[in-house]
Amino acid sequence: MKQLILMRHGKSSWDYNVSDKDRPLKQRGINDAHLVSKTFKLHIPKIDYIFSSPANRALHTSMIFVRNMEFDLLRYSVDNSLYDFSGASVEQFVRAIDNKLNTVAIFGHNYAFTSLANTWGDQYIENVPTAGLVHITFGVDDWSEIKAGTTTQMIFPKHLKK
Repeated sequence: MKQLILMRHGKSSWDYNVSDKDRPLKQRGINDAHLVSKTFKLHIPKIDYIFSSPANRALHTSMIFVRNMEFDLLRYSVDNSLYDFSGASVEQFVRAIDNKLNTVAIFGHNYAFTSLANTWGDQYIENVPTAGLVHITFGVDDWSEIKAGTTTQMIFPKHLKK
C-alpha cells in the first residue's frame, strides 16, 4: 500500500517585489501551517520521506511541518519538479518515487494539488486551500501504478478555527 500526503503551501505574501519563487509566507500562512501540522500529528502515519517544491513559501511550510513532526531531515529533500502548477510534473514525480518508500509527503502548489487530489482521491475537493492537507491511500505496491485511491484525511485550516 502506498500513501501520499499532499500539502499546499501556506498563504503567501504579495507585499514584496520578488519573483514568484521567492514570495514568503504571510503570518496567516505560518499560523495555518502550524495548526494543520499539529492536527495532522495526532493522526500521523509513519512518513518515509518528505519532498518540497523549491519555492520559498513551500519550503517554509514544509519546515514548519518537519519541525512539528520532529521529522529527520535526512529523509527530506527539495525537488524542482514540484514547482508545478498544472500537475503534470508532480504526477510524473510521484509515479517515479522509489518503491522502497511507502508513505510520502509532498509540499507544493495549486492548481496541481487540487487536480491530483481529485484525480487520485475518492472525494471531490473544489479547491485545496492554502495550508490544506490531503492524505490519499492506494492499494498498490508500485508508485507507477497508482490510479484511484481513497481520500483518507483532509485537514483544512478553516475547519480548525473557531
